[in-house]
Amino acid sequence: MKKITILLSSFLFLLAACAPKGPTTLTVMTHDSFAISEDVVKAFEDANNVKVSFLQSGDAGAVLNQAILTKDAPLADVLFGVDNTFLSRALDADIFEVYQSPALSDVPAEFVLDETYRALPVDYGDVCINYDKNYFAENNLAVPASFEDLAKPEYNGLLAVENPSTSSPGLAFMLATRAYFGDGFLDYWQSLKDNGVVVVDGWETAYYTNFSASSGKGPQPMVVSYASSPAAEVFFASPPPAESPTASIVASGMCFRQIEFVGILKNGENRDLAEKFVDFMLSKQFQEDMPLNTFVYPVNQTAALPEVFTQHAQVTDQPAVMSYDEIAANRDAWIEAWTEVMK
Repeated sequence: MKKITILLSSFLFLLAACAPKGPTTLTVMTHDSFAISEDVVKAFEDANNVKVSFLQSGDAGAVLNQAILTKDAPLADVLFGVDNTFLSRALDADIFEVYQSPALSDVPAEFVLDETYRALPVDYGDVCINYDKNYFAENNLAVPASFEDLAKPEYNGLLAVENPSTSSPGLAFMLATRAYFGDGFLDYWQSLKDNGVVVVDGWETAYYTNFSASSGKGPQPMVVSYASSPAAEVFFASPPPAESPTASIVASGMCFRQIEFVGILKNGENRDLAEKFVDFMLSKQFQEDMPLNTFVYPVNQTAALPEVFTQHAQVTDQPAVMSYDEIAANRDAWIEAWTEVMK
């Protein structure tokens, strides 16, 4: 009897050992604006016997702060959403593992800002001034063609911008003015202030409350937003119009290019799966799904854009240029000086 019991126990042990294991959980920390289609995520999960859990942790700055504070015992395996305005801070904090994904072969070198391959580019978008086409047509007013134009009397009170200390696009726009005017950028902001520029805390308020084209009631026909916003206006309208009611001012130097990055967090538990997920984020399948979820552009040059992007979104040929090292060294001082001028 004892022998049978031992044999039965051995059989049950072997059976348990050979039974298929449940999926491993891979945790991806992101900002609150991240979105991807469920079927795309499921394709990765099925192919790798994994469950992907997205940990949304506030805006990009808040996500990075949390990752730095918990780097010895990370809350996730992968972090997505650090952009080029915060990149040097992430690299200096040494929160990422080195990983040179083979999928980078389809990504142009202009997007690979981190030559140590700790933070890999995933998407980009241009922060630009958007304008209400109808307002300018009905008032027989020319659309501003330069930063200098915005300070002219005919555009008094017509521009809404976001505070760079509380808003990512607000910071991007301020950096564009710094790149364009150099040390004179604060004098330029004084001229905008004198010309009635309206400053609000965040993009949602600027776009949905102040902007005349979106709400139909806002007092400002110009707003700092994204060059992809005109495509979003068409995509989300019911029925979609043949032409977007908005457009972007994409003159040389007037747009700031934001690039978002992904990295594998140090001390994570699932390095192999983390590498596969980074590869997946750079794959054509993932890259082609992003535009209509988050209205950004893919960095994978083989990824096709949706028709609404090709017809209604704009990309500047000459975005504002500033290294992430220069941003890191001066960002806080520039914001403080800007705040002093605009208070």
